[in-house]
Amino acid sequence: MKLLIVESPTKAKTITKYLGTQFEVRASVGHIRDLPKSNKNAIDIPGGFVPSYEISKDKKAVVEELQELSKKATEIILATDPDREGEAIAWHITQAIKIKEKKSKPNTPRYTRIAFHEITKDAILEALEHPRDIDINLVKAQEARRVLDRLFGYDLSGLIWKKLRYGLSAGRVQSPALRILVEREKEIKAFVPEPFWVITATGTTDKKNTIPFTCSIEPDTQEIADTIVSHVQNDIWHIQALTATETHRSPRAPFTTSTLQQSASSRLGYAPSITMRLAQKLYEAGLITYMRTDSTTISTQAQQDVLSYISKTYGTSYVLPRVYTTKIKNAQEAHEAIRPTNISVRNAGGSAQEKKVYELIRTRTLASQMSDARMEKTKIIAVCVHADIPTFIAHGSHILFDGWLKADPTSREEDTELPLVHEKDAVSFSDIIAEHKETEPPRRYSEAGLIKELEKRGIGRPSTYATIIKTIIDRGYVLSENRSLRPTDTGEVVSDFLQKYFASYISDSFTAEMENELDEIANGTREYKQTLEKFYTPFTRDVTANNAIPKITNLGSAPETILCPLCGGSMIIKLGRSGKFYSCTKFPDCVGALTLEGKVLEAPKEIGEACPQCKNGKLVEREGKYGMFISCNTYPKCKFIKKDETIPEKNNTGVMCPTCKKGTLVERRGRFGIFYSCSLYPDCKYIIKSKPTGNTCSICNSLMMEGTKTIPERCSNKVCLNHNPHLKNKKSLPKKTRLTINTKQAKE
Repeated sequence: MKLLIVESPTKAKTITKYLGTQFEVRASVGHIRDLPKSNKNAIDIPGGFVPSYEISKDKKAVVEELQELSKKATEIILATDPDREGEAIAWHITQAIKIKEKKSKPNTPRYTRIAFHEITKDAILEALEHPRDIDINLVKAQEARRVLDRLFGYDLSGLIWKKLRYGLSAGRVQSPALRILVEREKEIKAFVPEPFWVITATGTTDKKNTIPFTCSIEPDTQEIADTIVSHVQNDIWHIQALTATETHRSPRAPFTTSTLQQSASSRLGYAPSITMRLAQKLYEAGLITYMRTDSTTISTQAQQDVLSYISKTYGTSYVLPRVYTTKIKNAQEAHEAIRPTNISVRNAGGSAQEKKVYELIRTRTLASQMSDARMEKTKIIAVCVHADIPTFIAHGSHILFDGWLKADPTSREEDTELPLVHEKDAVSFSDIIAEHKETEPPRRYSEAGLIKELEKRGIGRPSTYATIIKTIIDRGYVLSENRSLRPTDTGEVVSDFLQKYFASYISDSFTAEMENELDEIANGTREYKQTLEKFYTPFTRDVTANNAIPKITNLGSAPETILCPLCGGSMIIKLGRSGKFYSCTKFPDCVGALTLEGKVLEAPKEIGEACPQCKNGKLVEREGKYGMFISCNTYPKCKFIKKDETIPEKNNTGVMCPTCKKGTLVERRGRFGIFYSCSLYPDCKYIIKSKPTGNTCSICNSLMMEGTKTIPERCSNKVCLNHNPHLKNKKSLPKKTRLTINTKQAKE
């Protein structure tokens, strides 16, 4: 029996279909070993930055199973993903289940490593014909990244806890990304708008053809705008010129990881983390090639298949073989771009979201090998006969040959046909509008925009972009609002602190250079220990030096008009768990506090009980991010939170929790808005999105919750017919739901 090990159970299931009974395919379910959490001593710094790994608690059963299977196997094949992370997982598997490489002694478990970029039968069989050893340079590069991130985050986060607020953190890559967002936010706040006027008019020729014109300049004063409008109304105008130019639009290269994330964000509205999760499922199902890549090339065979499909589907005039080269430094050109494994498959994926991502990838791949779209751009210029007035211009265009737009019609521009005119033709204007506008500040980065910026600056790598954005959002440093990323007060304070005391470590140059050095380790041209020493020696010295700075409790004075609601004294700006707020300068003698909007913040009120956990503190009622709760007054030293009475009566729905049958459902406010959960959280983690009505579902007995105007009440069970009343019959529901319905009907 041959044992083939991959990371994902889905991947294992797909590969099993392609291999015979002599293979046993098993999954490690991701990483099986890692550094101990929150333990700097997990790295032997004096010994050469040697990490001490431990088997994750939830992977012990997996390791035991792999150990037992390895004893029976004649050969062990490590088929993890074809990147640094996959190489590291393969190496950790060999260490955890204690197997040797192929060149080891006879009669001992042995292993080989194979790699493939798509999960198809041909690719798997081809990889099995060309086994290799584990690339230890890739392993060292991944290990260096892991150790660097631990040292950076552990030391710097500890300092931020002391100097700003408990629970904050910094990261080698997340902090530069946060800095970019904060810098943009400061540009927006400092921006001073300037006025301008856009003048439009409808021109009519002698032949009664109408043409939409726009003034060629945008005047910056009302006086100039009025002068232009007056001449448009009263002077004689004629056509000065009509020009027609043929232009070409070329398709873009097939997707890399970053361009897929950008396109899915702008076209589908998916967060990068969601896009990568969906792409991972498509890859593991054998539908697309590996989704972590910075290469824009596709294999010769894949290109031939695509060209053949285009020729048969659209015609030979649409075929144009293209070879793309990436502009990304140190790109892994041996990898392929993200493409379908079979271009003939039009609709693929296990869910609606997967289908949309697959269609996006397939369309981009097809378009990349198609002819240019040809368009005719036309421009008509109207000029004032007797006055020196700016010209008025009309633009038009229409497609001469659609080319790659045939496969990607969503990228088409709407045709704007202009009538045929001649030089010196008279033109009169009507519907003249001078619209006052103001220049706008630079836009906040969208998730797609931030990924593009990180890639341009050399910060991070394809596999890290989604994690970077998810981390700064999860930490509460950034909010995603209307598909834009806005730094929170906490994010700005943390970034300003790092910029003031550790600017060199969150700079573009430092972060990009560190990525280059990790690439050099992967290429075998740089030493692991040398790289870490070069970073850590000055870094730990700077962290130690900054230990002497005082704790930052004053972020600046409040405006003179803002006075303490209790004593009438002056106030300063502080950072709390929910962001910035105004605090009395006499604190702790005076506990007056205001939000930045001027709302009075109630000070914690003692309830007359001692803390049952630390015995030294007193229980107080506080207002937190998610409402009122009762905790120890020595927080964060003591993290005791009282249950049941934690939520005031106004937030308690009185509906019994259907899971534990003890607590009641209470209203809470989270990162994504209001939700309802059990009052005994975290012991009970039941949660629903809308307010419970107290009724139970007639189909599955789940709680009913408030719906919409058209559907006042619906089931909280997402796969129940009463949750999806727009579905006309139970056959359109998932199998699990149909079974639930049938069981309910049988009981009745």
